[in-house]
Amino acid sequence: MGATDRTRGASKIDKFETGHDVALSLRPDVPVYCFRPAVLAADAKAFMERFPGKTAYAVKTNSEHFVLKALVDAGISAFDVASPGEFAAVRAVSKDAELLYMHPVKAQSDIRLALETYGVREMSLDHEDEIAKILRIVRALDLDPTSMTLFVRLQTKGSAAYELSKKFGAAPAHAVELLQRIERLGFKVGIAFHVGSQIGDPKIYERALASADWVRNRAAVPLTALDVGGGFPAAYGIDPRRGEPQMPELPDLMAELRREIEEWEFSDLPLIAEPGRVIVARSLSVIVRVLLKKGRRLYINDGIWGSLSDSWTGKITLPARLILDPARRRRSGSADKLVPFKVCGATCDSVDILSRPFWLPETADTGDWVEIGHIGAYSLSLRSRFNGFYPDTFVEVATPFEEEEGPQAFAAIETMAD
Repeated sequence: MGATDRTRGASKIDKFETGHDVALSLRPDVPVYCFRPAVLAADAKAFMERFPGKTAYAVKTNSEHFVLKALVDAGISAFDVASPGEFAAVRAVSKDAELLYMHPVKAQSDIRLALETYGVREMSLDHEDEIAKILRIVRALDLDPTSMTLFVRLQTKGSAAYELSKKFGAAPAHAVELLQRIERLGFKVGIAFHVGSQIGDPKIYERALASADWVRNRAAVPLTALDVGGGFPAAYGIDPRRGEPQMPELPDLMAELRREIEEWEFSDLPLIAEPGRVIVARSLSVIVRVLLKKGRRLYINDGIWGSLSDSWTGKITLPARLILDPARRRRSGSADKLVPFKVCGATCDSVDILSRPFWLPETADTGDWVEIGHIGAYSLSLRSRFNGFYPDTFVEVATPFEEEEGPQAFAAIETMAD
């Protein structure tokens, strides 16, 4: 087909100027991921320039070899990892990258592997049993606890597409006890929080910092660092019927965060952030084919068990652009009229229907392609082999998704400006 059905770690893939070129050149019948390394590098650098501390990319967001390598090339030198698989993925692209083991709940064998083999010296936790696990391994390996920082992760409350404090985080009073215990054992101490993924309200950081300040004052132990986690939102599409609010843009959000850090007097501490979505989302799109048009339904060769689970669980409206198959000569409807199509995935599971529509020209039909933008976050990490479908074909594209032009270039992110 011309594109690369590649194994993990392969580096050479075909290059195209636009997604439109990909579709018309390859005429793919399988989903094709379009990787835009220049976009990834620009978004990584934009975040690092604005955040006043260490940027630790959250590997869970997208752990593909070519993505991690591009991030290292862009200057990312620290990574938020959660498992042995993620330790190895980072080490495969960088022998010197710093690994921060910020999953609050860990297997004891994984703790040993992290400390002994991968040189991890920063971890988070939210319970005293995690301290006991770490302490046993530290003593067994005869490590100096003063060489390690243990972060106590706080519960936070707020609005996000994915609310992480339902699962992780210590209540403030409990966090005070944990900080004091860690300090008595000789470890360095830090505070961490994670306000959730794809936040919509910048004030959520203010509430988290207020909680961190309350805990700091009552624990009365020296702090080594503050980890503000992730939550920094990426740009997606907007459903015109819903009037969904715009996500805060990174410059405004970062300016607000810096003001709150100053106000709550954390600016003297070393700061860490764990961005994922905001860095990697725009760097990939996927070109899918319409297998069948049934009224206002489009059946495509991808879905929630493949690249598009985030648009289902997170109820995110993905920007989508129609690419007409020139072999189809007769069409119905108006090419200038955007209409919402319900999108059904490739599997025979009746749940495989996206929760948000694609806004496309009324002329969309069987055999056309749709380029779905901004799917770099979680699409590859969460795709499965359910029903035997597994998208794994890649090309490289130069033009950013939202900058492509032409009579068939329609995207939900553009319609709201009209």
